[in-house]
Order: sequence, then structure tokens, then C-alpha cells
Amino acid sequence: MSEALFVGVDIGGTKVAAGLVNAAGEIVQHTRVPMVTNKDAATGLAAVLGAIRQLLEHSGAEKQVAAIGICSPGPLNPETGVVINPPNVPCWRNFPLADEVRRVYSVPVKVDNDANAAALAEVLWGAGRGYRNVFYAIVGTGIGTGIVFDGKIYHGRTGAAGEGGHMGIEYDGPICKCGKHGCIEFLASGPAIARRARRKLESKPKSALLELAGGKAENVTSEMVGKASSAGDAVAKEVIQETLDLLTYWLGNIVDLLEPDVIIMGGGVSSMLAPFLDDIRAHWKGAVLNPWPEQIPVVLGRYGEEAGIAGAAALCRTTG
Repeated sequence: MSEALFVGVDIGGTKVAAGLVNAAGEIVQHTRVPMVTNKDAATGLAAVLGAIRQLLEHSGAEKQVAAIGICSPGPLNPETGVVINPPNVPCWRNFPLADEVRRVYSVPVKVDNDANAAALAEVLWGAGRGYRNVFYAIVGTGIGTGIVFDGKIYHGRTGAAGEGGHMGIEYDGPICKCGKHGCIEFLASGPAIARRARRKLESKPKSALLELAGGKAENVTSEMVGKASSAGDAVAKEVIQETLDLLTYWLGNIVDLLEPDVIIMGGGVSSMLAPFLDDIRAHWKGAVLNPWPEQIPVVLGRYGEEAGIAGAAALCRTTG
């Protein structure tokens, strides 16, 4: 390899994934190490630096690295690269992550949250290419969102904008971990799908879904719901339809608020719902204020499980 490369680092509560990404958005090599969040800040940083070091040692490409991008759990300040107080990474409080990495590797370092970064990667290299205004949603263990206007992430006044997963759609709904009522994340993420299925099995125990779970409703996962639905199980199909109804309502609000050129879906749950994305758009007709919702495509993202690595690298390609 002789071309300039970007290092993309995706930090989670239990792992650090790092990859080398070229100018075409291709992940040419990657690695993964455990993340340590229950000790001090230096130990957490050591895990991140260890992932980068391992990646560069295995590839021999350190001299080709033009910049390092990092996806970190927030809240964080994307301008300064300071991680403020992420619930999933308690070892960092007002931690200058960008500066600490820059001290070791004398290249530009940028930090943002995973959904913002993944949205930018899709605009630069993926399903968002050619669109000016993009709304991106990761639907998986949680629901994270990113907004890109004219090739730049919309951060808001302080960098805290774009938390679409915590838009409440039921003012008296269940309390989300964030403290608000009726957040779409609590109602339609992977854990929500599993939770809804378990409740239904209490009154409808004759289900292939229960067989997949080994006869124990508490073992049901969202992946099992998707598999059982594809096989025609009535309980699982009902859960999937209810999830689609919730996402349709939520995304209809996004259409009326932002009128994006495209909506891109990422994350494991989005992949499971891929056959129904056109149904979401069809159900907006007459159900939103916007008179032309059918003109807004709803598509799967390019990067899937590697969205964090690609997104982090994408941060290196823009000064926005």
C-alpha cells in the first residue's frame, strides 16, 4: 500500500474496533480489542492506543496515515475532541481524547459520536452520495441518528444536536433510560422488539418464536423475532408490524421537520426490517403534512456493522 490512509476508531462500552480506510471509503484492514471502562481514564486511553498500535503494526502502514478519526460515546464536544460524561464509558469525564491521541501520533485527530460519523461516511462513500440533505438512523441496541446538510454534520449550538432516538412519540409512554417518556429508542430498538415479543408470548405461548428461544420467553431476542417472522410465525409478525408502525410514525415526523433528500437506515434491526422499508414510505401518504413524502427514498446504508470504523475515518475527510 502506498496511498494515504485514515485510521477509523470505533469505541464502545466493551470493545475498540480500529480500521485502515482509503480515500474511496474501503476498509482495507481492521482489528478489535477489549475496551476497559471500569478503571481510570488512562487505562481507557491505553485500550484505544493499543487498538491503533496493533492495527498499524500488523499493516506496516504508519507512515501512510494522514489522520485519525474516533467515534466515541457522547456527550462530547466535536470541536475540542473532549469526551464529557458518557454513561457507557464512565472512566472518562471531561477527557481530552483528541489531544491525548494527538500527543502519541502527530497527525490530525477528530472525534464525534457514532451516528454523526456514520451519516457522514454514507454521504461521502455510501448510500447518501449525491444527496444534499441526509437523515441517518442506526437502529440496533439503541437508536442513534445523524443529520448531514450540504456535506457537513449538523451539530447544533453546542454539539449536542441530532439525538433523534430520544424524540418522544408518546408523552405518557414508558420512561426511557434518558429520563424522558416514550422515546422511539425505548419503543422500537432491538431490546424493545424482544421485550414486546416476550409480553405477547405470555398470552400466546404456541409460537415458533418460543421454540427458537428454547421454550423460555426470557431468552427471546430481536434476531429471533426477525427469524420467526420470516418463517411466518403470527406472534413475531405482529411484533414486526407494531415496530414498523412506530418507526413509520417517527420518521414521518422527521419528514415534516427536515424534509431530507434521503433517509438512510443502519444497524442490525434495520437490516432485519429491510424488506419493509418501502412500506414505511408508502404509509406516509396522507399521514404526514408534507405533500410529497413518497419522493423521499428510505434505503439501507452501505457499511452495516463497520459503520463506526468508516464513520470515524470519514471525520478525517472534512473540516465541517
